[in-house]
Amino acid sequence: MQIGFIGLGVMGHPMAGHLIAAGHEVHLYRVKERHADLIESGGKRCHSAAQVAESSDIVILMLPDTGDVQAVLFGEDGIEGHLAPGKLLIDMSSISPVATKQFARRLAERDVGYVDAPVSGGEVGARAASLSIMAGGSEADFARALPLFESMGKNITRVGNVGDGQTAKVANQIIVGLTIEAVAEALTFASAAGADPAKVREALMGGFASSRILEVHGDRMIKRTFDPGFRIRLHRKDLSLAIDAARELDLSLPNTAATQQLMNGAIGHDLGDRDHSALVVMVEKLSGR
Repeated sequence: MQIGFIGLGVMGHPMAGHLIAAGHEVHLYRVKERHADLIESGGKRCHSAAQVAESSDIVILMLPDTGDVQAVLFGEDGIEGHLAPGKLLIDMSSISPVATKQFARRLAERDVGYVDAPVSGGEVGARAASLSIMAGGSEADFARALPLFESMGKNITRVGNVGDGQTAKVANQIIVGLTIEAVAEALTFASAAGADPAKVREALMGGFASSRILEVHGDRMIKRTFDPGFRIRLHRKDLSLAIDAARELDLSLPNTAATQQLMNGAIGHDLGDRDHSALVVMVEKLSGR
């Protein structure tokens, strides 16, 4: 199958590699020296996003934000006019559910299918092809995309129609962000009270408070290993999507708003490019520790 892949960052690079390994002919844009392995393994270098779109039956985007997706699709050098009827666009970025529906409607006018399929699992999941993939789109478009998803992930769910995948991802990021903040508070409390936070975490791992976040991010907090992972500034972006969507729904998300403000503070203290487990540093700063 002829696949286009735009967005060869920390996540997109290994994801594209899995598609190449699965036997697809993958057309790549903005290939740099660090992507040499993709070309060596059979990836095809393209000199423009338009060339990717013209060469591919299915185009996958893995970009940082809503504006980036909009620019690639509809900007001055956008691919909209190079997507022939019958092609499929899969957006695996984490962006606005509202904008996603607008983008899909616009491409539908050209008879181009659209699946939004954001992921969870971070760089580790991308490298291991074990991502959770939350998809929104018609049953027919999802069926076309599924073999590709199976090369990149393990837990693959069609949540519903276009935009529902992004809604699920926003919900995921609310849970992850608030849980990281809760673990940060709990371990800071334990340390301030004179207990060994590593031993407290060990004890909690055997009880109802146990979670993957306590296991992984709690360990990072204790060891002070804040290399990303998932950067605080990107998680703040996701919580901004949640706040914006909640505003449109006339919905209050008080703890999400509080965690977003904590992330704003972290960015102000030059922690924006650290792993989101570094939120513990902000919790400590608020206590003068």
